[in-house]
Amino acid sequence: MLIPSEITLFIPYKSDTERLSVAAVWQNMGGQVIRLDRFWEKPANLLTQKFAIYGNDTFSLVSAQLFALQLISPDDLLLTKLAPIWTKRQIHTQSLDSITDSLFPIFIKSVVPKQFKAAVYQTKTDLLVETEGLAHNTQLLVSEIVAIEAEARCFVLQYTLKDIAIYEGTTSLETGKEFIQDFLDNVPDLPQTFVVDLGYSSIKGWFILEFNASWGAGLNGCAPEKVIECIIAATINP
Repeated sequence: MLIPSEITLFIPYKSDTERLSVAAVWQNMGGQVIRLDRFWEKPANLLTQKFAIYGNDTFSLVSAQLFALQLISPDDLLLTKLAPIWTKRQIHTQSLDSITDSLFPIFIKSVVPKQFKAAVYQTKTDLLVETEGLAHNTQLLVSEIVAIEAEARCFVLQYTLKDIAIYEGTTSLETGKEFIQDFLDNVPDLPQTFVVDLGYSSIKGWFILEFNASWGAGLNGCAPEKVIECIIAATINP
């Protein structure tokens, strides 16, 4: 595993408290951090030939292309491939033009991240207003609605939980750690690194909410020094 002192970290120029906290830890460990403003142009005076990226989707994807880097991301359909023991709800994919009135109310998000707001939609009309302009065959993740009393963020590296923090609601974090470790011990073919959000309800217990990439996910209470390795591993250098 490379260490920050051997790697230049690229983050967006626009201030963000969480990214700046990662940058501070990175610099304290001897690494170079560059806040890219014109992120489509290569900066001068690079101290290393190894790079890592931590930022929003557009910034990260464009920066990766500029430097011929590969970003590790979870499969967009991973959630639909899990057994119900992990999701505690029914989840399937469906095209926008196949959604019928009888489904509502229902939780819907786009398969391709952030094409529109992920939410519980009360009616088909509400959904069509939100998705105006998208192609009729846009693929959606359609999920049964579940009550969520607490949410926790987990950073994972090589099937090891690096940190976990509750960012919404309150409950025992110890049972959350047990759940995610059980998941990591029993589900094969996961990415080398990823972020997973957990939900909790007193009826269903803990369950998987969604997956995100370590190169783009906010800390949501996780300690930057504990997840630095995840951020490094999420960028593959040529």
